Amino acid sequence: MRHTFSIPADVPPDERSRYLANLDRATEGSGRLMLMAGDQKVEHLNDDFIGPEVAEEDSDPEHLFRIASKARIGVFATQMGLISRYAPDYPQTPYLVKMNAKTHLIPTADKDPLSRQWHSLEQVLRLRKTAGLNILGVGYTIYPGSAFEHEMFTEAARLAFEAHQHGLLAVIWAYPRGQHVKNEKDAHLIAGACGIVACLGADFAKVNQPADGSAALREAVRAAGRTGVVCAGGREASPEEFLRNLHAQLHVGGTAGSATGRNIHQRPLEEAVRLCNAISALDFDDADLETALAIYRGK
Repeated sequence: MRHTFSIPADVPPDERSRYLANLDRATEGSGRLMLMAGDQKVEHLNDDFIGPEVAEEDSDPEHLFRIASKARIGVFATQMGLISRYAPDYPQTPYLVKMNAKTHLIPTADKDPLSRQWHSLEQVLRLRKTAGLNILGVGYTIYPGSAFEHEMFTEAARLAFEAHQHGLLAVIWAYPRGQHVKNEKDAHLIAGACGIVACLGADFAKVNQPADGSAALREAVRAAGRTGVVCAGGREASPEEFLRNLHAQLHVGGTAGSATGRNIHQRPLEEAVRLCNAISALDFDDADLETALAIYRGK
């Protein structure tokens, strides 16, 4: 079942055509988002970009942009500093600016997470205008259950409203986390996080898959209502395992696309592009699993 969208009331009449164009580009008219995540350089420092199982070229930030420029994606999400440095060489790539981020250096057991907004939306709009970049939306991470959740909720709600005012999409990463959160991947809790994202006004909620698997996503999808739900790709899996799980998320869980980072960019360029194209076939074309696997295998 495909996700259907209506134009939010906070999109002004003179920005509705831009909003719909951005939504259409990010979903290829399918109602499903294909988000390539490249925001981990802050979240995970250099942990995701070097190691025995990681392609050597992944140590260079430009690897992310090369993949995004050559593959079939909906939107490439990363920080504004990287976009400013590399996007002029890749102007046709559709971008989503990640507006907040934090490192993993301070354990949750020591202090509840707080991730504040780095840039103003005005700065994003100026970059879009002066550099002529294809910026489709903005993203923000919240941590429900943190003692500081109210600060992040306030920033996220304002950002989603302001983004819509200028025809941009708003995607909210929602990860229940804090000293009072006992199980971050509890299906009922993840559904609650999706409901929060809907209340904040975002177009898509990016969450972790519940520990109980794809079927447990149904509660989250219902809780999100008209906000689409996509799952984070998580740690690297075999392509076959990853694509099989994504197919189940879409068809069993009822999600509205995908959001994948490490499983894409830790691979060599040519393989990463093939995997992106296979993911997009599942998301945009509603392809069956065998078709997606054939695309990945280059057949």
